[in-house]
Amino acid sequence: MKKTKYRSQSGNAFLVAVSAVILGLIGGAVLMAAIGSNPFMGFYYLFRGGLMNIERIGNTLATATTLMLVGLSVAFAFKTGLFNIGASGQMLIGGLCATLVAHKVFLPRPLFLVVLVASALIGGALWGVIPGFLKARFNVHEVVATIMMNWIAYWSIYYFVPAYLKGPSLETESASIAISQSLRAPWLTKLFNGSYINYGFFIAIVCVIIIRFVLDKTTLGFGLKAVGSNRWCAEYAGIKVNRNVVISMMIAGGLAGLAGLTFYTGYSRNMQIGVMPAQGFDGIAVALLGASNPLGVLFSSLFFGILQSGKGFMNAMTSVPPEIADSIIAVIIYFTATSVLFQRFWDRIARRRGSRRADQREEE
Repeated sequence: MKKTKYRSQSGNAFLVAVSAVILGLIGGAVLMAAIGSNPFMGFYYLFRGGLMNIERIGNTLATATTLMLVGLSVAFAFKTGLFNIGASGQMLIGGLCATLVAHKVFLPRPLFLVVLVASALIGGALWGVIPGFLKARFNVHEVVATIMMNWIAYWSIYYFVPAYLKGPSLETESASIAISQSLRAPWLTKLFNGSYINYGFFIAIVCVIIIRFVLDKTTLGFGLKAVGSNRWCAEYAGIKVNRNVVISMMIAGGLAGLAGLTFYTGYSRNMQIGVMPAQGFDGIAVALLGASNPLGVLFSSLFFGILQSGKGFMNAMTSVPPEIADSIIAVIIYFTATSVLFQRFWDRIARRRGSRRADQREEE
C-alpha cells in the first residue's frame, strides 16, 4: 500500500508538471495568435534557438546550470518548510567571494578550483545562515529576512566592485576574469564550438545527486523534512527544530552561492553593480515546476534553459517579442502554483480507473 501510494504521488507530481507546461504553451500560443503571429512557427524557432546546433546546446546547458542550482536552493528550503526568497542575494555574495578569489588568488589549477568553489559555497552559506538564525532564535519570517538580505547584498556590491575589482576603464563592472582563473575550460569550449558552458554544469549535477541522497537516505534529511511537514510534531519527537532551520537555510544559501559562482565566474566572468540577478527569482519557478524534487529541478531547469536561450532567436526569425517566452514561464508558474486543482483532477481519474479494475476483478 505504501509503495502504491508513493508511486501515485510521484505520478501525480509528474502529471501536474506536464499539465502546467502544456497550459503554459497554450497560453503562449494564444498570445502569439493575438498579436498576429503564427504560434507553430514561433514555437519552432523558440525551441530551435536553444537546440539547433552544438553551440546553442552548450549555451542552453550553461543557462540551465545557474537555474538548476538556484532551483535546488529554493526546493531544499521548500522541503524543510521554509521559503528562501533570498537566492539573489546569496548568488551575489557567492559570486563576489568567487570573483575576489579569481582576481586575488593564484594557485595550481586543481587546487585553485577547489578554493574557488569553496569560497562561493561558504559565502552563500553564511548569507543564508543569518535569516535562518533570525527565524530560529526570534521567529522572524524568512521571507522578510531574506528580502532584506537581498538588498544588503545588492548595495554591498556597489562598494566592493569599484573598491577592489574595478577594471582600468570600467566604472560599473568588475574587470573581466581571465579564462585560466574562471570555470571555463578550453576543452569544453572547443567541444561545444565556443559556447559558454563551463565546469559549473558538472558542479550542478553533483549537487543534484548529493541533495537527493541527503533528503532521501540520511537522518539529517529525515529530520529536515519532518520539521518541514510539522514543526510541532517534530519538536515533540525530539528533533532539534531550531538547529535544523539554521542548517536548512545554510545549505540553501550554499547552493545559491554556487549558482553565483557558475554565473559570475563561468558564464559572464564579471560582476555589474546595480543588477539584482533575475535567476534568483526564476529559481522559484524551477523549484515549483520540479515539485521541489532534485530530479524534477534538473529537468525543469533544462526546460527553462531552452526557453531562455531560444527566445532571442525566435524574436529574430519571427518578430515575436521575447517577452512571450517570459509570459509562457509566468503562465507555467501560475498553473504550477495552483497544482492542487490538477492533483484533484488526476486523483479522480486514478480512483475511477482503480474502481473499474476492482469491478472487473469481481466480475471475473
